[in-house]
Amino acid sequence: MTPKITALAITYNEEDNVKRYVESLSFVDEIIFVDSQSTDKTVEIAEELGVKVLQRKFDDFSNQRNFAIEKASNDWILFFDLDEIISKDLELEIINTLQNPKDIVAFYIRRNFYFMGKLIKFGGWQNDKAIRLFNKNFCRYNGNLVHELVQSTGKTCILKNKLNHFSYKNFDNYNDKLNLYSKLQAENLYKQKKRPNLYHFFIRPTYRFLWQYIFRLGILDGKEGFILSYVHSFSVFKRYLQLWMMYRKIE
Repeated sequence: MTPKITALAITYNEEDNVKRYVESLSFVDEIIFVDSQSTDKTVEIAEELGVKVLQRKFDDFSNQRNFAIEKASNDWILFFDLDEIISKDLELEIINTLQNPKDIVAFYIRRNFYFMGKLIKFGGWQNDKAIRLFNKNFCRYNGNLVHELVQSTGKTCILKNKLNHFSYKNFDNYNDKLNLYSKLQAENLYKQKKRPNLYHFFIRPTYRFLWQYIFRLGILDGKEGFILSYVHSFSVFKRYLQLWMMYRKIE
């Protein structure tokens, strides 16, 4: 017998993805959104589709996700983002796995990353995986403001089937996401009283570009690989630029 499952998501202005997301999770018993005060029709559409929507002002990703976990009625949690699509094969694997999870309390799921309509096979994206299915009694999110991770006190395993990650809607939207991440990381560094220097402005962004484009073979993904490497290296530069501006405001 498959245990009951709660699907969780944190949302902000995701009206284009809500219907697809909810339909792909028809096999779960409960869906909860923790919304960060969306200004579009995210909440309206979700509630029409039977989703329980809770409002919480965003402070960081770990706190937002842990708040969602606390509101789940069931022990088994699926925590996907709205730009991640669950295939039928993955759905069946999840159902079959939970019928007899043995002593496994958390499952990694690998992701196919699509950018500008292309499946990205290099640059490090080919190894992308994260815990997306877990028992809430053994797991919580932890980490810094952006790169939050599930910490498990029990055994973990990797599922065979992948989900499809369509993070790219358009260039401005993708760049806005990176700008948000840079801002949150800068705020975190500021709280730690870290000060930027020439190394952070020149060496760190250059290293990020070369690591992703050359050493991790992003060059083999063509123009999409170059654009990805460039915008991610530029987001590193922006992180330290924003940090420098925070100190300038108080000096």
